[in-house]
Amino acid sequence: MRASDLKVLELLDFRAADGVIAFHDQRMLLYDADVLGILRRELVETVGPRVARGLLTRFGYADGYRDAQTLKKLFRWESQEEWCKAGLVLHALEGKALAVKTRLSGLTGNGALEAEIRWENCYETEQHLRHLGPATEPVCWKLAGYVSGYFSACLGDEIYFVETDCCATGHGCCRAVGKRRSDWGADLEPHLEYFKVASVQDEIARLERALRQQRLAVSRQKREAERWKSLAQHLQGPQAPVAKSRAMRDVLELAERVAATDTTVLLGGESGTGKELVARYIHERSRRAKGPFVAINCGALPEPLLESELFGHMRGSFTGAVADKKGLFEEAGRGTLLLDEIAEAPPAIQVKLLRALQEREIRRVGATISVRVDVRVLAASNRDLEQAVARGEFRRDLYYRLNVINIVIPPLRDRREDIISLARLFLERHAAAQGKEIRAISAEALDLLTGYAWPGNVRELQNVIERAVVLGARDRITVADLPPALRERGASPALGDLTGPLSLQELERRAILAALERHHGSRTRTAKALGISLHTLWRKLKVYEGDAQRRP
Repeated sequence: MRASDLKVLELLDFRAADGVIAFHDQRMLLYDADVLGILRRELVETVGPRVARGLLTRFGYADGYRDAQTLKKLFRWESQEEWCKAGLVLHALEGKALAVKTRLSGLTGNGALEAEIRWENCYETEQHLRHLGPATEPVCWKLAGYVSGYFSACLGDEIYFVETDCCATGHGCCRAVGKRRSDWGADLEPHLEYFKVASVQDEIARLERALRQQRLAVSRQKREAERWKSLAQHLQGPQAPVAKSRAMRDVLELAERVAATDTTVLLGGESGTGKELVARYIHERSRRAKGPFVAINCGALPEPLLESELFGHMRGSFTGAVADKKGLFEEAGRGTLLLDEIAEAPPAIQVKLLRALQEREIRRVGATISVRVDVRVLAASNRDLEQAVARGEFRRDLYYRLNVINIVIPPLRDRREDIISLARLFLERHAAAQGKEIRAISAEALDLLTGYAWPGNVRELQNVIERAVVLGARDRITVADLPPALRERGASPALGDLTGPLSLQELERRAILAALERHHGSRTRTAKALGISLHTLWRKLKVYEGDAQRRP
């Protein structure tokens, strides 16, 4: 999970019938910012600015500490840095302020932490100026407390942020610097009294105990969905493939470059990865975009019918041919023809395809003259055509003619950054198609979706979301709406079934491979998560690789 993937409607559970807004297991409240501004003024005028600052700083600290704990429970973060950044995204979603620039270093290990955050639209400065006027010292007390509490929870250390610049004192933006307590030295002393961390953490522990008891009562309440506003207007025009992952962005960058030419492109990748969508992407960005885009599955038709569909036929050329018919090479004139599952084309069809590509002309079934065609040809296959050539199942000359540019669509398990965006896109489409008021996916369901291996790739994800929309009875998709197989295997598929007798070595092997999958193949992050050296991890993986090769 990345910080940028957070979406407020998926974090909050609105239970209008119960008068409850929940953020996982925390009850949330909505307040008018002016009310908090009046409270600030009352505190300053009643107990003085020093005591008021301490109260609001500790209030913010507890708020940030709790948010960090909740986000840790909800998601498996891609890295500790993403977990830290999530706090800045979250307080923007909550309306506190917008972090416009951040600098974070030294988050891991025992090195010095150097953090700097710049905010705009901070509600504290807005309210302070409105109710108390300009200040001589920074006034974002709650916000400084919030990031201090949040980062302390994330890093398991005493982290303090001190505001150095503030809009209330005339600066262009609000700026805070964060360090570990051990790195601040004497510079922290004037600010430390406002935190009183020990008492804050004790109070948080007490609230946690009370919250556990409250959950028992809340779990018995009826949860009814609050109807939200109608879905925003759907995207119009061509829909580009979702590409938040580096792997998919590389695919689209290459597709963009080849789109401007008429070069033949061979699209590879597992079934369900979106090869036809990438083919459409190429067509829509080519000079043939105003022409038709026509696709045919070469494995779905028997040879005579496939030949007729591709090249057309003349009247009387076979039983049932009652009229002349254009083939797809002609129908796609000035446009693009996608030959899907090209590996399944029979040998005789392969010969005719080669001629069509080389000579730019085809001959209808039963015709005596050839017809010139002006069409760009794209081909797709979920099989390895090079191996098919080696086995004698596919013509070598046709393979080379098709494989001028080769684009391989990565499987969904290798582009996990795209899963959340794809799931939201499919939710929007299917909810509109089914007339359902389902607006979001719960955080727990999102975490399960991102942890699943997706053997069926994007097509499987789309089917899962469609099923959840059809069966869903609430305003969001929950874990209960997902297929049982996904719920059972999504959390840690690499561990497999642990119910049988396993040796300690086998348990270790499965745990290491599961950690490697959780960290998307990053050996550095996997080694850190397991608490072992990178060399040790490398050595064990080499052993596992050798074992796999020796197995029959």
